[in-house]
Amino acid sequence: MKPKISDVAHAAGVSPTTVSRVLNNRGYISEDTKKKVYKAMDALNYIPNDLARSLYNKRSNIIGVIVPTTSNPFYGELAAKIEHHCAEKGLKVLLCNSLFNVEKERNYWEMLRRNQVDGVIVCTYNRGLIDYDDHHLPIVAFDHYLSKRIPVVSSTNYEGGVLATNHLVQTGCQKIVHINGPIDLETPANLRRKAYEDVMKKQGLPVLTYEIKPILKQEATAKAVAQIFDEQQDMDGVFASDDSIALAVIREARERGVLVPDNLKVIGYDGSEFVREIAPELTTIQQPINQMAETAVNHLLHQIEGTTPIPNQELVHHVLLRKGTSA
Repeated sequence: MKPKISDVAHAAGVSPTTVSRVLNNRGYISEDTKKKVYKAMDALNYIPNDLARSLYNKRSNIIGVIVPTTSNPFYGELAAKIEHHCAEKGLKVLLCNSLFNVEKERNYWEMLRRNQVDGVIVCTYNRGLIDYDDHHLPIVAFDHYLSKRIPVVSSTNYEGGVLATNHLVQTGCQKIVHINGPIDLETPANLRRKAYEDVMKKQGLPVLTYEIKPILKQEATAKAVAQIFDEQQDMDGVFASDDSIALAVIREARERGVLVPDNLKVIGYDGSEFVREIAPELTTIQQPINQMAETAVNHLLHQIEGTTPIPNQELVHHVLLRKGTSA
Protein backbone atom coordinates (compact mmCIF):
# COMPACT_ATOMS: atom_id res chain seq x y z
CA MET A 1 0.00 0.00 0.00
CA LYS A 2 1.29 3.44 -0.93
CA PRO A 3 2.52 5.33 2.18
CA LYS A 4 0.84 8.59 3.18
CA ILE A 5 2.07 11.75 4.86
CA SER A 6 0.57 10.45 8.12
CA ASP A 7 2.79 7.35 7.85
CA VAL A 8 5.88 9.52 7.36
CA ALA A 9 4.85 11.69 10.32
CA HIS A 10 4.40 8.64 12.56
CA ALA A 11 7.78 7.19 11.54
CA ALA A 12 9.55 10.52 12.07
CA GLY A 13 7.78 11.26 15.35
CA VAL A 14 6.34 14.56 14.13
CA SER A 15 2.95 15.87 13.04
CA PRO A 16 1.61 15.58 9.46
CA THR A 17 1.65 19.40 9.33
CA THR A 18 5.39 19.39 10.03
CA VAL A 19 5.98 16.88 7.21
CA SER A 20 3.96 19.08 4.86
CA ARG A 21 5.99 22.13 5.86
CA VAL A 22 9.24 20.25 5.20
CA LEU A 23 8.05 19.13 1.76
CA ASN A 24 6.92 22.62 0.80
CA ASN A 25 9.79 24.45 2.49
CA ARG A 26 7.37 26.59 4.48
CA GLY A 27 8.28 28.24 7.78
CA TYR A 28 11.20 27.48 10.06
CA ILE A 29 12.05 23.80 10.51
CA SER A 30 15.16 22.69 12.38
CA GLU A 31 17.77 20.68 10.49
CA ASP A 32 17.30 17.82 12.96
CA THR A 33 13.58 17.65 12.18
CA LYS A 34 14.25 17.79 8.43
CA LYS A 35 16.69 14.89 8.71
CA LYS A 36 14.11 12.83 10.63
CA VAL A 37 11.45 13.48 7.99
CA TYR A 38 13.72 12.69 5.04
CA LYS A 39 14.99 9.54 6.79
CA ALA A 40 11.41 8.39 7.32
CA MET A 41 10.58 9.11 3.69
CA ASP A 42 13.53 7.01 2.53
CA ALA A 43 12.63 4.15 4.83
CA LEU A 44 9.02 4.11 3.65
CA ASN A 45 9.92 4.83 -0.01
CA TYR A 46 7.53 7.77 0.16
CA ILE A 47 7.26 9.83 -3.07
CA PRO A 48 5.76 13.32 -2.66
CA ASN A 49 2.70 14.15 -4.74
CA ASP A 50 3.82 17.02 -7.00
CA LEU A 51 0.24 17.91 -7.94
CA ALA A 52 -0.82 18.21 -4.30
CA ARG A 53 2.26 20.31 -3.53
CA SER A 54 1.54 22.59 -6.47
CA LEU A 55 -2.02 23.17 -5.27
CA TYR A 56 -0.67 24.01 -1.81
CA ASN A 57 1.94 26.41 -3.20
CA LYS A 58 -0.32 27.78 -5.97
CA ARG A 59 2.56 27.02 -8.35
CA SER A 60 3.07 23.94 -10.50
CA ASN A 61 6.68 24.80 -11.39
CA ILE A 62 5.85 23.55 -14.89
CA ILE A 63 6.33 25.62 -18.04
CA GLY A 64 4.58 24.81 -21.31
CA VAL A 65 6.53 25.19 -24.56
CA ILE A 66 4.85 25.02 -27.98
CA VAL A 67 7.13 24.79 -31.04
CA PRO A 68 6.33 23.95 -34.69
CA THR A 69 8.71 20.97 -34.80
CA THR A 70 11.83 19.91 -32.93
CA SER A 71 13.06 18.17 -36.10
CA ASN A 72 14.07 21.61 -37.37
CA PRO A 73 17.61 22.34 -36.04
CA PHE A 74 16.70 25.85 -34.84
CA TYR A 75 13.58 24.83 -32.90
CA GLY A 76 15.23 21.65 -31.65
CA GLU A 77 18.10 23.62 -30.13
CA LEU A 78 15.74 26.31 -28.84
CA ALA A 79 13.63 23.72 -27.00
CA ALA A 80 16.75 22.14 -25.50
CA LYS A 81 18.08 25.51 -24.30
CA ILE A 82 14.73 26.49 -22.81
CA GLU A 83 14.62 23.17 -20.93
CA HIS A 84 18.18 23.75 -19.69
CA HIS A 85 17.43 27.21 -18.30
CA CYS A 86 14.16 25.99 -16.76
CA ALA A 87 15.95 23.09 -15.05
CA GLU A 88 18.48 25.50 -13.56
CA LYS A 89 15.58 27.35 -11.94
CA GLY A 90 13.83 24.21 -10.68
CA LEU A 91 11.19 24.22 -13.41
CA LYS A 92 9.92 21.30 -15.51
CA VAL A 93 8.90 21.61 -19.16
CA LEU A 94 5.91 20.23 -21.05
CA LEU A 95 7.06 20.25 -24.69
CA CYS A 96 4.46 20.31 -27.45
CA ASN A 97 5.23 19.78 -31.16
CA SER A 98 2.41 21.42 -33.12
CA LEU A 99 3.58 20.34 -36.62
CA PHE A 100 1.94 23.54 -37.96
CA ASN A 101 -1.49 22.06 -37.28
CA VAL A 102 -3.88 24.77 -36.05
CA GLU A 103 -6.20 22.30 -34.34
CA LYS A 104 -3.27 20.55 -32.68
CA GLU A 105 -1.95 23.89 -31.38
CA ARG A 106 -5.37 24.78 -30.02
CA ASN A 107 -5.64 21.42 -28.24
CA TYR A 108 -2.15 21.83 -26.78
CA TRP A 109 -3.01 25.32 -25.60
CA GLU A 110 -6.15 24.11 -23.84
CA MET A 111 -4.26 21.16 -22.34
CA LEU A 112 -1.62 23.47 -20.88
CA ARG A 113 -4.29 25.72 -19.39
CA ARG A 114 -6.16 22.75 -17.86
CA ASN A 115 -2.96 21.37 -16.35
CA GLN A 116 -2.36 24.70 -14.63
CA VAL A 117 1.12 25.37 -15.94
CA ASP A 118 2.71 28.50 -14.52
CA GLY A 119 3.28 30.00 -17.97
CA VAL A 120 3.88 29.27 -21.64
CA ILE A 121 6.62 30.03 -24.17
CA VAL A 122 5.06 29.72 -27.59
CA CYS A 123 6.35 29.66 -31.17
CA THR A 124 3.19 29.50 -33.25
CA TYR A 125 2.53 30.58 -36.81
CA ASN A 126 -1.17 30.97 -36.08
CA ARG A 127 -2.03 34.48 -34.93
CA GLY A 128 -5.30 34.56 -33.03
CA LEU A 129 -4.72 31.17 -31.40
CA ILE A 130 -4.24 32.84 -28.02
CA ASP A 131 -6.64 35.46 -26.71
CA TYR A 132 -4.62 37.14 -23.99
CA ASP A 133 -7.57 39.05 -22.54
CA ASP A 134 -9.39 35.76 -22.05
CA HIS A 135 -6.89 33.91 -19.88
CA HIS A 136 -4.20 36.19 -18.35
CA LEU A 137 -1.74 33.30 -18.23
CA PRO A 138 1.92 34.45 -18.24
CA ILE A 139 3.17 34.03 -21.79
CA VAL A 140 6.15 34.93 -23.98
CA ALA A 141 6.14 34.58 -27.76
CA PHE A 142 9.24 33.56 -29.66
CA ASP A 143 9.88 35.30 -32.98
CA HIS A 144 6.16 35.67 -33.71
CA TYR A 145 3.61 38.42 -33.08
CA LEU A 146 0.62 36.91 -31.29
CA SER A 147 -0.96 39.91 -29.58
CA LYS A 148 -0.11 43.51 -28.83
CA ARG A 149 0.07 42.58 -25.14
CA ILE A 150 2.34 39.54 -25.50
CA PRO A 151 6.12 40.25 -25.43
CA VAL A 152 8.22 38.80 -28.24
CA VAL A 153 11.77 37.46 -28.03
CA SER A 154 13.60 37.78 -31.36
CA SER A 155 16.90 38.64 -32.99
CA THR A 156 17.86 41.73 -34.98
CA ASN A 157 16.38 40.31 -38.16
CA TYR A 158 16.79 43.45 -40.25
CA GLU A 159 20.43 43.74 -39.22
CA GLY A 160 20.94 40.08 -40.17
CA GLY A 161 19.39 40.62 -43.59
CA VAL A 162 21.66 43.61 -44.23
CA LEU A 163 24.75 41.65 -43.13
CA ALA A 164 23.94 38.74 -45.42
CA THR A 165 23.03 40.76 -48.51
CA ASN A 166 25.93 43.19 -48.15
CA HIS A 167 28.35 40.30 -47.78
CA LEU A 168 27.13 38.73 -51.04
CA VAL A 169 27.37 42.08 -52.85
CA GLN A 170 30.85 42.74 -51.49
CA THR A 171 32.05 39.34 -52.68
CA GLY A 172 31.01 40.22 -56.24
CA CYS A 173 27.48 38.81 -56.56
CA GLN A 174 25.23 40.71 -58.97
CA LYS A 175 22.18 38.45 -59.24
CA ILE A 176 21.17 37.48 -55.71
CA VAL A 177 18.04 35.51 -54.91
CA HIS A 178 16.35 35.64 -51.51
CA ILE A 179 14.26 32.67 -50.32
CA ASN A 180 11.91 32.94 -47.36
CA GLY A 181 8.78 31.41 -45.86
CA PRO A 182 5.29 32.83 -46.42
CA ILE A 183 5.50 36.61 -46.14
CA ASP A 184 1.90 36.83 -44.85
CA LEU A 185 2.99 35.31 -41.53
CA GLU A 186 3.25 38.00 -38.88
CA THR A 187 6.80 37.39 -37.71
CA PRO A 188 9.88 39.57 -37.12
CA ALA A 189 11.70 37.23 -39.56
CA ASN A 190 9.98 39.10 -42.41
CA LEU A 191 12.48 41.90 -41.76
CA ARG A 192 15.20 39.67 -43.27
CA ARG A 193 13.47 39.95 -46.64
CA LYS A 194 12.88 43.68 -46.27
CA ALA A 195 16.56 44.22 -45.50
CA TYR A 196 17.53 42.21 -48.60
CA GLU A 197 15.18 44.25 -50.77
CA ASP A 198 16.42 47.56 -49.34
CA VAL A 199 20.09 46.69 -49.93
CA MET A 200 19.45 45.43 -53.47
CA LYS A 201 17.51 48.57 -54.42
CA LYS A 202 20.21 50.79 -52.92
CA GLN A 203 22.83 48.94 -55.00
CA GLY A 204 20.72 49.15 -58.15
CA LEU A 205 20.50 45.36 -58.38
CA PRO A 206 17.44 43.25 -59.27
CA VAL A 207 15.18 42.12 -56.42
CA LEU A 208 14.44 38.40 -56.76
CA THR A 209 12.40 36.92 -53.91
CA TYR A 210 10.83 33.49 -53.60
CA GLU A 211 8.42 32.17 -50.96
CA ILE A 212 8.26 28.54 -49.89
CA LYS A 213 4.93 27.07 -48.76
CA PRO A 214 4.42 25.07 -46.62
CA ILE A 215 7.21 26.11 -44.29
CA LEU A 216 9.86 23.80 -42.83
CA LYS A 217 8.85 20.89 -45.05
CA GLN A 218 11.84 19.22 -46.74
CA GLU A 219 9.94 17.97 -49.79
CA ALA A 220 8.34 21.36 -50.49
CA THR A 221 11.67 23.11 -49.94
CA ALA A 222 13.53 20.80 -52.34
CA LYS A 223 10.87 21.27 -55.03
CA ALA A 224 10.89 25.06 -54.67
CA VAL A 225 14.70 25.21 -54.76
CA ALA A 226 14.80 23.11 -57.94
CA GLN A 227 12.33 25.53 -59.54
CA ILE A 228 14.52 28.48 -58.59
CA PHE A 229 17.53 26.87 -60.26
CA ASP A 230 15.43 26.32 -63.40
CA GLU A 231 14.21 29.93 -63.50
CA GLN A 232 17.38 31.73 -62.33
CA GLN A 233 20.14 29.78 -64.08
CA ASP A 234 22.55 32.72 -63.97
CA MET A 235 22.09 33.61 -60.29
CA ASP A 236 25.38 33.94 -58.46
CA GLY A 237 24.17 34.42 -54.89
CA VAL A 238 21.46 33.10 -52.56
CA PHE A 239 20.42 34.49 -49.19
CA ALA A 240 18.13 31.92 -47.53
CA SER A 241 15.95 32.88 -44.58
CA ASP A 242 17.00 29.74 -42.67
CA ASP A 243 19.83 27.22 -42.76
CA SER A 244 17.64 24.33 -43.88
CA ILE A 245 16.79 26.19 -47.08
CA ALA A 246 20.44 27.18 -47.56
CA LEU A 247 21.54 23.54 -47.28
CA ALA A 248 18.85 22.53 -49.79
CA VAL A 249 20.31 25.11 -52.20
CA ILE A 250 23.82 23.70 -51.75
CA ARG A 251 22.55 20.13 -52.33
CA GLU A 252 20.76 21.17 -55.53
CA ALA A 253 23.85 23.04 -56.74
CA ARG A 254 25.98 19.93 -56.29
CA GLU A 255 23.48 17.78 -58.19
CA ARG A 256 23.59 20.25 -61.10
CA GLY A 257 27.36 20.62 -61.09
CA VAL A 258 27.21 24.24 -59.91
CA LEU A 259 30.30 24.98 -57.82
CA VAL A 260 29.82 26.60 -54.40
CA PRO A 261 31.23 29.20 -53.82
CA ASP A 262 32.98 29.61 -57.20
CA ASN A 263 29.79 29.90 -59.28
CA LEU A 264 27.21 30.37 -56.55
CA LYS A 265 27.60 31.85 -53.07
CA VAL A 266 25.10 30.82 -50.38
CA ILE A 267 24.26 32.34 -46.99
CA GLY A 268 21.78 30.90 -44.48
CA TYR A 269 20.21 32.14 -41.25
CA ASP A 270 20.07 30.68 -37.71
CA GLY A 271 23.49 29.10 -37.05
CA SER A 272 22.31 26.31 -34.74
CA GLU A 273 24.89 24.00 -33.15
CA PHE A 274 23.62 21.04 -35.18
CA VAL A 275 24.03 22.81 -38.53
CA ARG A 276 27.46 24.10 -37.53
CA GLU A 277 28.50 20.50 -36.84
CA ILE A 278 27.11 18.87 -40.01
CA ALA A 279 27.79 21.77 -42.38
CA PRO A 280 30.68 23.88 -41.04
CA GLU A 281 31.17 25.20 -44.57
CA LEU A 282 27.89 27.12 -44.48
CA THR A 283 28.17 30.88 -44.10
CA THR A 284 25.20 31.94 -41.98
CA ILE A 285 23.70 34.68 -39.85
CA GLN A 286 23.96 33.23 -36.37
CA GLN A 287 21.26 33.89 -33.81
CA PRO A 288 22.25 33.71 -30.11
CA ILE A 289 19.81 30.87 -29.45
CA ASN A 290 21.00 30.19 -25.90
CA GLN A 291 20.71 33.83 -24.82
CA MET A 292 17.31 34.16 -26.51
CA ALA A 293 16.04 31.06 -24.68
CA GLU A 294 17.36 32.42 -21.38
CA THR A 295 15.62 35.76 -21.99
CA ALA A 296 12.33 33.99 -22.71
CA VAL A 297 12.55 31.92 -19.50
CA ASN A 298 13.61 34.88 -17.34
CA HIS A 299 10.91 37.15 -18.71
CA LEU A 300 8.27 34.49 -18.21
CA LEU A 301 9.40 34.08 -14.60
CA HIS A 302 9.14 37.83 -14.07
CA GLN A 303 5.52 37.64 -15.20
CA ILE A 304 4.79 34.59 -13.05
CA GLU A 305 6.28 36.19 -9.96
CA GLY A 306 4.71 39.57 -10.67
CA THR A 307 8.04 41.37 -10.55
CA THR A 308 7.58 43.28 -13.81
CA PRO A 309 4.63 44.68 -15.76
CA ILE A 310 3.84 42.93 -19.03
CA PRO A 311 5.54 45.11 -21.66
CA ASN A 312 4.34 45.94 -25.11
CA GLN A 313 7.77 45.41 -26.59
CA GLU A 314 10.18 43.17 -28.43
CA LEU A 315 13.11 41.65 -26.54
CA VAL A 316 15.82 41.73 -29.20
CA HIS A 317 19.25 40.06 -29.42
CA HIS A 318 21.97 40.93 -31.93
CA VAL A 319 23.10 38.50 -34.63
CA LEU A 320 26.50 38.01 -36.25
CA LEU A 321 27.82 36.82 -39.58
CA ARG A 322 29.50 33.44 -39.16
CA LYS A 323 31.80 32.81 -42.12
CA GLY A 324 32.17 29.43 -43.73
CA THR A 325 33.32 28.64 -47.26
CA SER A 326 29.92 28.79 -48.98
CA ALA A 327 30.08 32.59 -49.40
